[in-house]
Amino acid sequence: MSEMQRRMLAGELYIADDPVLQREQAHAQALTERYNATPHAAAEERAAILQELLGQVGDGVVIHPSFRCDYGSNISIGAGTFINFDCIMLDVVAITIGADCQIAPRVQLLTATHPIDPVARREGWESADPITIGDNVWLGGGVIVGPGVTIGDDTVVGAGAVVVRDLPNGVVAVGNPARVLREITEADRVETPDRDDP
Repeated sequence: MSEMQRRMLAGELYIADDPVLQREQAHAQALTERYNATPHAAAEERAAILQELLGQVGDGVVIHPSFRCDYGSNISIGAGTFINFDCIMLDVVAITIGADCQIAPRVQLLTATHPIDPVARREGWESADPITIGDNVWLGGGVIVGPGVTIGDDTVVGAGAVVVRDLPNGVVAVGNPARVLREITEADRVETPDRDDP
């Protein structure tokens, strides 16, 4: 591990043009290109590519292409999670997604950040903060989740929201910046048909 890679993974300032980081990023790009070019019918091949690309992939995870990430190895996705078209995950540090999540088209999970200091930014320094998405979270179309954000279990984030602060369990959040609109209550529960019904 290079010093810049150690700094990156620790959430410290680092320079991204480090040869080790560039090599790891090139490997991830080659795998995402293969994944995105794999036919829908080739489910086993897609699953194998995801296993190689991502740090952890639970059973039944579905990711519709196109899919983009920085390193892949810093992404963990829980069982049964569905990720729709055109998702971007800048996994400079850990992105942890729980089980049974619904992630709509064009969602962006962005751990990367840059210094406000213009001199440090011009010199190429950057850093990152991890993102954690709980179980059974629904992120609507075009949601952007910023560095360091945690979203609690069962929470729903409305389409187009920009999440820059943590959200608790079991709420509906909307807007830019996202704010809690209300808690999810028993009144939100619906009766669902038996899955075995014709």
